[in-house]
Amino acid sequence: MPRETGRKLIAQNKKARHDFSIDEVFEAGLVLVGTEVKSLRLGRASLVDGFAMIDGGEAFLHNVHIPEYEQGTWTNHEPKRKRKMLLNRAELRKISAAVSRQGYTLVPLSLYFKDGRVKVEIGLARGRKTHDKRNAIAERDATREMQKAQGRRSKGMFA
Repeated sequence: MPRETGRKLIAQNKKARHDFSIDEVFEAGLVLVGTEVKSLRLGRASLVDGFAMIDGGEAFLHNVHIPEYEQGTWTNHEPKRKRKMLLNRAELRKISAAVSRQGYTLVPLSLYFKDGRVKVEIGLARGRKTHDKRNAIAERDATREMQKAQGRRSKGMFA
């Protein structure tokens, strides 16, 4: 049987990009049990309440909901258990230094398979206030309008 290649998205946290301004993004592997992987292969996971913490020089993912595997037996996993993330030492030092500063947090952005292995994309984020969210929406709309206008101009439709 051929091995899986490429990237297959399982779950995405769109609300995180709205509620936080993401400064830097890291990719980490996850330590999982068999029934968690089988449940993820069915495309079932939720990152909504998830967050990451560094504890004792190791990174852990909290509150990410991976539902129990329906065909699992007594070996089934706990849906919202703490899961260890696999990062290299330099990334861990960089993240822990940033998190120790005021206002930064680690937020899971997406969960996906990459070449058959489960990966999580975590963002070093700073919380946004409501007026910052409005400004971000206004900027996004303004750039969209500019791109539309440039497209119309290139097609010869002036207006």
